Amino acid sequence: METILNLIGNNREMIYFIVLSVFVGIEVIGGVPTVLHTPLMSGANAIHGVVIVGAIYVMLNVDPTDYVALALGFLAVLLGTLNVVGGFVVTDRMLEMFKKK
Repeated sequence: METILNLIGNNREMIYFIVLSVFVGIEVIGGVPTVLHTPLMSGANAIHGVVIVGAIYVMLNVDPTDYVALALGFLAVLLGTLNVVGGFVVTDRMLEMFKKK
């Protein structure tokens, strides 16, 4: 427990920055009109593809006995993949609406 408190104390500015980024991101995304939401989701899919590649790269360079880092890396790859696939499914369904019957 003491180690976690020291980690938080040493990285206080970084934690503040992340929390502030979350709030700013929520406000920015909340202000996007519905019409633009799907094209922006396609761009987010590309970004999450980079996240997946980065998570795989980090996992390759982690000590094989560090199970926490491997589990977090696996979780990052899994969630990133789910986000990319879900985004492509939503985009595909949206594009289906514009096809002639």
